[in-house]
Amino acid sequence: MKRREARERALQALFQMELNEMTAEQAIENVMDEEEEAYVEKLVFGVTEHKQALDEKITAHLDNWKLDRLNKVDLSILRVGAFEMLFLDDVPDRVSLNESIEIAKVYSDEKASKFINGVLANIAKND
Repeated sequence: MKRREARERALQALFQMELNEMTAEQAIENVMDEEEEAYVEKLVFGVTEHKQALDEKITAHLDNWKLDRLNKVDLSILRVGAFEMLFLDDVPDRVSLNESIEIAKVYSDEKASKFINGVLANIAKND
């Protein structure tokens, strides 16, 4: 499985967790149709473990928005991108940023991809 697909599956799992109050294990099991992928687990468990810190970083870079006003898909994309930037040294910030934008184009809309670009670019630049 390529990392793009792993990111998309992590997004799907995190979105399910937001809507259905599932555990990370249940959500990962729901999105995996093959054997479990280590990178999906790393993203889902990492975002879950660092959710408060990630939300604080994201909130610090929101202009005229509040975290609870963001739709769940966009919030999950931001959390995955921010997690990769802040906690994974083997993924360049630019890659995380670009992947988050591309995933937003598929799962959200053009405005969301620009918004996500702005928030994550500020996180990359300032943190």
